Amino acid sequence: MRNRFLFLVDILSAVIVAVLAFSARFEGWAWMSTPWADVALRFIVIAVPIKLFIFWRARLYARLWQYASVGDLMVVLAASAASGIATLLVGLVGLPLLQVITGHVPISVLVLDSLLIPAALVLPRLALRHWAGQDRRARVRHDRRVLIVGAGAAGGLIARELQENPRLGLQPIGFIDDDVSKHGHRLRGVPVLGPIGLLTELVSRFEVAEVVIAMPSASGRAVREVVQRSAQAGVPARTVPGLFEILSGAKAVSALRQIEIHDLLRREPIITDYESVSQLARGRTVLVTGAGGSIGSELCRQLARLGPTTLVAVGRGENSIFELVQELAATFPGLPVVPVIVDVRDERRLRLAFERYRPYSVFHAAAHKHVPLMEENVGEAILNNVLGTRNVAELAAEFAVENLVLISTDKAVRPTSVMGATKRLAEAVVHCVADREERNYVAVRFGNVLGSRGSVVPTFMRQIAAGKPITITHPDMTRYFMTIPEAVQLVLQAGAMGRHGDVFLLDMGEPVRIVDLAEDLIRLSGLEVGHDIEILFTGTRPGEKLHEELFSSAQLVEPTEHEKILRARGLHFPERILADSDALIDAAQRCDLHCDLRQMLSALVPEYASSTPVVLRADARTSAAHASADAPRAAEKSPVLVLSSARPR
Repeated sequence: MRNRFLFLVDILSAVIVAVLAFSARFEGWAWMSTPWADVALRFIVIAVPIKLFIFWRARLYARLWQYASVGDLMVVLAASAASGIATLLVGLVGLPLLQVITGHVPISVLVLDSLLIPAALVLPRLALRHWAGQDRRARVRHDRRVLIVGAGAAGGLIARELQENPRLGLQPIGFIDDDVSKHGHRLRGVPVLGPIGLLTELVSRFEVAEVVIAMPSASGRAVREVVQRSAQAGVPARTVPGLFEILSGAKAVSALRQIEIHDLLRREPIITDYESVSQLARGRTVLVTGAGGSIGSELCRQLARLGPTTLVAVGRGENSIFELVQELAATFPGLPVVPVIVDVRDERRLRLAFERYRPYSVFHAAAHKHVPLMEENVGEAILNNVLGTRNVAELAAEFAVENLVLISTDKAVRPTSVMGATKRLAEAVVHCVADREERNYVAVRFGNVLGSRGSVVPTFMRQIAAGKPITITHPDMTRYFMTIPEAVQLVLQAGAMGRHGDVFLLDMGEPVRIVDLAEDLIRLSGLEVGHDIEILFTGTRPGEKLHEELFSSAQLVEPTEHEKILRARGLHFPERILADSDALIDAAQRCDLHCDLRQMLSALVPEYASSTPVVLRADARTSAAHASADAPRAAEKSPVLVLSSARPR
């Protein structure tokens, strides 16, 4: 038996409790010289072993009481209740029935015994837990004082973890919380000192070394506010896992959670109603191209929730499609997911997929998206983004697909890059096919997608993890940002409300400076900008704009029934765009060195104007701490670099 010491203590405690119960009943010790002493002895000899048997069956001696929790306390109370019932039965029925005593044990004695036994069990165990904690604290000296933001369930768990694991070297000295009803109270013995606005003052007053953010359900704006206040106070800030992650065992209580993408949004995340888009997929066959990519795979996940009869996942990369199919099979075991490995440029093999599965809705996410790479691979950009889109749109029309949604980009607005121009041409292709067939084929323009493969956030996080400087092309560069789930929700909403070649865009709030995004990432990682991680500027790359647009000044934008989705009007697409694009596609397929693909592209997309990259001087590569002051000067003095591989038009 484990806990033999506690077993002996419980024997002694049970005897003492019985004696105290008799003494309380007879108001003193005089009863010990009366016949009641014999009754008490017989009662103790029989009742105490029964109690100990109950405690043993409740496994009170198979627990690590130095780490006792509320759950362990509940077990003690349950065992005490069971022993109390047994005591009553022994004293009132068992002993008289067996003629061990005449009459019965006084009811008041039995009640007092039952009420005192829980305290007799709990007190030594709490003492053991307290002494063990004191011993652990004595072994490791606390040298870092911690302020916890959020006096809720997660905050309480963090405080407990820090108190019981002194090897972490962190000592919670207080909570801060904007809920005024909590001010002046204590959680886990730690005081709630005031609102978040007092963070800087409290850090100074209590010599705080670190701030721990225990607000897993807080918005990105609230998290950034705490991080910024902590930075102003000169202390690092770290975040903790959500309570659901802790309770599910997905993460340890003491673990810091990974930076969540929505923490970086400088607006509230957009939530849409799935029921309003269910007609796109429920009971239907749905086909997604580019299904192995960031947007395509998330499209498949969200479409799967809508209850399609079949989900056709089309992609060129077998590994990404294999992983997607495995994931969906585990998450949606009743959904038939058909993997189709095919390049959207291969019209013949793509036709076989349309002919076999006859989709009701098609979501076209297959595309080349990296601006600098497409500047060096113009033919590939044309074939994938233009020919691939044309194949999908024409096959959708031929096989009477009801809904087609093209994933487009804000870089299609007054494009300065090959990628943007080809996506603009892809919008024109979808628009013309929709007009010709009078079908609900639409395009959706995204800003930059946070967390997608090859995007800026994973790149920055790899640089931070390696301890290297974050590289940014220009201090003034801004972008619109959205999360992958938001992007997919927009796609689904657009598919449900679109008509005949509409182009939709998301109201993503104000554009975000890339420098601000990098600083947020560094601080949310618990590091200091300029001290732990520097930010260096390297000059713009071919095809890049400093500021992206969602629509041009020549276009009208009108609201839709969804408050965060806008419809672009006034788009001009030549009537002969389909016929005129044949020569461009043919030249890209032939790799004709005598054809200037950029010039042909600009003929089809008149607003396309190739940009010239700006290279910052070596002495203009500065840290973000000086970015605000140096950015205008760097932009003015930076020389212009023309790449030799870009032919002049």
